[in-house]
Amino acid sequence: MPKHALPPLPYATDALEPFLDKATLEIHHDKHHKAYVDHLNEALEGHPDLEGKSVEDLLKNLDALPKSIRRKVINNGGGHFNHTLFWNLMGPRKGGNPKGKIGDALEKTFGDFDTFKAKWKESALDLFGSGWTFLVKTQDGEIEIQNYADQECPVSKGLRPLLLLDVWEHAYYLKFQNRRPEWIDAWWNVVNWDVVNTLHSK
Repeated sequence: MPKHALPPLPYATDALEPFLDKATLEIHHDKHHKAYVDHLNEALEGHPDLEGKSVEDLLKNLDALPKSIRRKVINNGGGHFNHTLFWNLMGPRKGGNPKGKIGDALEKTFGDFDTFKAKWKESALDLFGSGWTFLVKTQDGEIEIQNYADQECPVSKGLRPLLLLDVWEHAYYLKFQNRRPEWIDAWWNVVNWDVVNTLHSK
């Protein structure tokens, strides 16, 4: 039995309407995310010492992977990890201004939430092609906005992801077509700041 499995969504597929439409969410989770999981399991076949490791452990120790499967694990393990976190960082009737420790951290680093949102949007729009915009916590406890191409992931660099936005076109194209700015603006309405706070406090 494969070690890695597609996790269920933590809400109904229509729960994030109108900001993230049901059709996009179904295709994105049931087909795109599932493909990453399936291909990760295929890459790990024949490597019993790796099959039992969590996807996070695999991504944290890329140098320990055989070169023959390293890129496959980066692409598909990263796709699995990133999407799992992405689903859990959204929720119905969420959004609003961040409070608690993450609110304090954003204010300390960026001055205020509106400035953070503007810098986040600028970064997400600057990302060429496919990838993710992340808010990460460094080993020094600071927070930074960083872009990652394709399915690369901050955990491979020893960073803790706190928040992420999928800017692959399949994440928004059915509803927003090529209007990435509108997708970014809509997404703030479903961000689950409680989960971000939990990740920041670890």
